[in-house]
Amino acid sequence: MHDGSDSQPGDVHDGIVVRKRRKGIYILPNLFTLAALFGGFYAVVMAMNGRFDLAAYGVFSAMVLDSLDGRVARMTNTQSAFGEQMDSLSDMVSFGAAPALIAYEWALKGLGRWGWVAAFVYCACAALRLARFNVNTTVVDKRYFQGLPSPAAAALVAGFIWVMHDIGVKGYEVQWVMFAVALFAGLTMVTNVPFYSFKDVQMKKTVPFAVIVLIALGIAVINIDPPIVLFAVFVVYGLSGYGVYGWRRAKGQRTSVISTSTDEPEESGLHR
Repeated sequence: MHDGSDSQPGDVHDGIVVRKRRKGIYILPNLFTLAALFGGFYAVVMAMNGRFDLAAYGVFSAMVLDSLDGRVARMTNTQSAFGEQMDSLSDMVSFGAAPALIAYEWALKGLGRWGWVAAFVYCACAALRLARFNVNTTVVDKRYFQGLPSPAAAALVAGFIWVMHDIGVKGYEVQWVMFAVALFAGLTMVTNVPFYSFKDVQMKKTVPFAVIVLIALGIAVINIDPPIVLFAVFVVYGLSGYGVYGWRRAKGQRTSVISTSTDEPEESGLHR
């Protein structure tokens, strides 16, 4: 929260009226966060109704909106502690609980206990990933994420379901593949593998004309077959962290994105 500009009568000290400032919430960035939360909620409802294509749309829409709320807050100078907490809770619903429930409804429930174990592992890893992100915000190299970010993990799960639905494959036909995808996405979120964050991309700076042309070409390629193209992009991203990790290990470089030591959570020995 932050102190708003509105004021109201307060206490009188030495003849001077001290006005208390009302606390308020920035509307613009939190509208994006609420919209992202609705995307996750919509995805769960659609999965319950058997519309897994629409469930995937909901998750991907939440991803787009989630990527905008932080940038809007920074560009309009409306960051707040309330917004950070709201964003984290929204992410847990849209990229933690929603993909786990969608995957379970689509395919994993046919595996019995193994199915709900995979769904729970994914959901639990999303919660752990978000909690670690919150406490390590000030010590992580901003150019990288520590572990796969939860929106990208959700894109792997929802994207796989979207592709299979698009080509007519039923969930029960690829139950164990869904099991593997859910475990890979979940466990990768809590690894120490570095993933490029794109946070050093400055939206306010000018770029060469060729960059705009490349963006237009990218949009055109996505429109050729959105499910396959988007899923392929996130598969490449999901593997890229392991590539960076392996390259750094081979070169004898430090693989951790933690810039300084931290006591909470205690992870001594991991950041080498």
